[in-house]
Amino acid sequence: MATIQRKRLMPKSAFLVKKYRRGIRVSFTAICILLTLLFIMHVPSSTTKENISLNTGTETDGLNAFSGSSRSDYLLPFTDKSQHVIHPKDDGIKENAVMITLARNSDLWNLVNSIRHVEDRFNHKYHYDWVFLNDDDFTDEFKRVTSNLVSGKAKYGKIPKEQFSIPSWIDQDKLATTLKNMRDNNVIYGDSVPYRHMCRFQAGLFYRHPLLQQYNWYWRVDTDITIFCDIQYDLFKFLRVNNKMYGFILSVSEYEATIPTLWSTTRKFMKEYPHLVHKNNLMDYISDDNGENYNLCHFWSNFEIGSLDLWRSEAYDKYFEYLDQSGGFYYERWGDAPVHSIAAALFLDRSQIHFFDGLGFHHPDFLSCPVEEDIRLQNHCTCNPTRDVTWGASYFCTRKFFLTQNYALPPGV
Repeated sequence: MATIQRKRLMPKSAFLVKKYRRGIRVSFTAICILLTLLFIMHVPSSTTKENISLNTGTETDGLNAFSGSSRSDYLLPFTDKSQHVIHPKDDGIKENAVMITLARNSDLWNLVNSIRHVEDRFNHKYHYDWVFLNDDDFTDEFKRVTSNLVSGKAKYGKIPKEQFSIPSWIDQDKLATTLKNMRDNNVIYGDSVPYRHMCRFQAGLFYRHPLLQQYNWYWRVDTDITIFCDIQYDLFKFLRVNNKMYGFILSVSEYEATIPTLWSTTRKFMKEYPHLVHKNNLMDYISDDNGENYNLCHFWSNFEIGSLDLWRSEAYDKYFEYLDQSGGFYYERWGDAPVHSIAAALFLDRSQIHFFDGLGFHHPDFLSCPVEEDIRLQNHCTCNPTRDVTWGASYFCTRKFFLTQNYALPPGV
């Protein structure tokens, strides 16, 4: 009763104020609903979860205006334009490709970071398989952790003992002398036999593993790499469409003390098998005097992506067997990187080798970071461009690669 009485006694002016406020609330609610409907009508119906993940942040013309399926307005690095390549649109069809990692069980907690970088920056969109190889049995923990991180199928293989041990034709006394001499001269990994096993396996045996026979393309992922930028296109499709067989990010000079006879052995091979050397080869990248000497330039294989058919070819099969029988992987300390680089330069058409830019990459102790700020922003790169070593003029060879290919260098390089 008191409440009713108070309402009856409420002044007319107070009643009008209350009614006016109620009207404002109703009008405001109606306006909000109308704006929401207009916003929904304005948003394209094709927006997907993937597109949203690629367009985070404030939209800026030319930076975040591309969708997850169309690359028509995707900014290409200056180096890609110089190499006259095209970036194919994603058609939803995966290539016959795989990630490959050589690892031991003790590498697990370094490897998880590499896997996350590759998955977050690239493979979560494509779900390519991942093959892990080890000279021992993988532990259950290794399999549980890594299979939970990869978006494709995880496969685990053991390397045959004969592929990860000293070959029967190696003179053990000569090897022991080499190990001592290299240790005394502080040659990096010079006294390590396991490192020699790894180099020999990566050079000519990894692609022979049964788990890899079904694939055509591969990306070698090492246990301690970083990918700094979003990769906005399918790297494997890019290689196929542009007829590329081998791709790299960094190019450096090899330690001469590890390969004193690699080039002389290669020259003997070329003399015996001249028909296997491609007529349009890239000899001028690896030699400054028309093949008389090796200038030590090679593609750093800590990032290596390409066609498995290159290594399965007659030319490379014969070349690796020739090198292997010479004993240089053990009597010296031949790395897989110079061996692969020399082979790619000699056996491929020079146009089939590609320099990848815009990805951002680190493997101790070298770092690649795109020189163009708009590319770094577009690809959400987290690298410091002042630490980039790609275009160094002395120890690094990317500049040499561009000059021999008649590609224009990026502005400011």
